Amino acid sequence: MLACYHERSLSCHVEIMSIEKFSLEKVLSVHRWTNTLFSFTMTRPAHFKFTAGQFARIGLKVGEDLVVRAYSIVSSPFDETLEFFSIVVPDGAFTSNLQHLEVTDELYLEKVPYGFLTLARYQLPLPQDLWLLGTGTGLAPFLSMLQDFETWQKYQKINLVYSVRTEAELAYADRITEIVEMFGEGHTGFQFIPIITRDPHAQLHERLPVLIANGDLEKVAGFTLNPETSHVMLCGNPQMVDDTKDALKARGLTMNRRGEGNIAVENYC
Repeated sequence: MLACYHERSLSCHVEIMSIEKFSLEKVLSVHRWTNTLFSFTMTRPAHFKFTAGQFARIGLKVGEDLVVRAYSIVSSPFDETLEFFSIVVPDGAFTSNLQHLEVTDELYLEKVPYGFLTLARYQLPLPQDLWLLGTGTGLAPFLSMLQDFETWQKYQKINLVYSVRTEAELAYADRITEIVEMFGEGHTGFQFIPIITRDPHAQLHERLPVLIANGDLEKVAGFTLNPETSHVMLCGNPQMVDDTKDALKARGLTMNRRGEGNIAVENYC
C-alpha cells in the first residue's frame, strides 16, 4: 500500500488507550482544486520533525472511532505548518468526511512521521539525475523534496513528471513555479513535465509505463533513464506504480535495496 495513495487502505480504528500517540491540531486553510481533489494545512507541533518524502498519520473522529490514514507531507521540512493533498474517494470512511473540512476544525496527528521515500536512501548510483514520477495525490512527497535545498544541491538534473486525467487536475502547477524560484534559484536542470491522459492534444497523454517503454518521456526530457546515474521515485496509483516499475526494470533499472539501485517507492502497513 502506498503512503501517497491513501483511502484504499483498510480502516485503522485506534483504541482510546492509544490516543496519546496523537496531538490535536487545528485546520488553518482548505483549498479545493476540483470536486475530488483538495489540500489543507494544519498546525505543526514543535515536536513533529520529518524528512522530505515522509508521511504522517492523520486521525478523524467518525462516530466513536478514530479513523486514521497515512498522508504524504507536502510541506517543506522547514515550514511552520503542515500541508496535505487529498483525493475524495466515494464512500471512503475517511475522505468522505475529511472533504468537508473547514478552517478551525481539529484533526489528530500522530506524533512521529513514517516512511523511507527519502533521498537519503540512495547510496549508489551517486546522485546525478532525479526523476520524480507521480499521479494524483502522489505529487505530495515530491513537492516536499523540492522544498528542501539539499535536493537542488545534490542533483544536476531534476524531472518532476506529474500524470493526471484532465488539465483541471494539474494541482499545484503555479506553486511548482514558485518553489523552483525560491529553492532552485540558479539551478538550470529542472523540468516540470505534465501528462494529461484524457487530452489527446497534450504533448504527453499516455500512461507513464507506456511513455517509458516507447521512449517518449525521455524525448521530452531531453535525456535518458540510465541505470548508472538515475534515481527514480514513484508515488501514486498502485497499478501505475507496479506497471511503471516493470517498464523501468525492462530498461535495466533496478529496485533500490539497502541503499543501492535506481527505483524507490513507499510501502506501509
